[in-house]
Amino acid sequence: MVSYVKYETPKELVGNILEALASAKNSGKIKKGANETTKAIEKSMTKFVVIAEDVSPLEVVVHLPDLAASKNVTCCYVPTKKELGAAVGIAVGTTSVAIIQEGNASEMIRDIVEKVKGLNK
Repeated sequence: MVSYVKYETPKELVGNILEALASAKNSGKIKKGANETTKAIEKSMTKFVVIAEDVSPLEVVVHLPDLAASKNVTCCYVPTKKELGAAVGIAVGTTSVAIIQEGNASEMIRDIVEKVKGLNK
């Protein structure tokens, strides 16, 4: 596990996270990539953040979990950039995604946040 990953996300939860991202992309508003995610968190626009675990170099995303925590935003992890990119409808991988508006995914995200809080101890 890389240094910025605070806990290991269970596989069944990863599926739920990716499904919630796809739903939020279609019915809400998201930001893709480390720069856009960072700006959204800093502006207190973000409801939920997902970061890929296979980012290289680490410096690209290592600040995101602490920045999200400072703004009381839940942060979780998925194994690969490719999975994360596919979930939000892009052909290439992405390092991170910030959900700005949940859309139809609001209930799914609430459930994920509750499960993540149990893991993040």
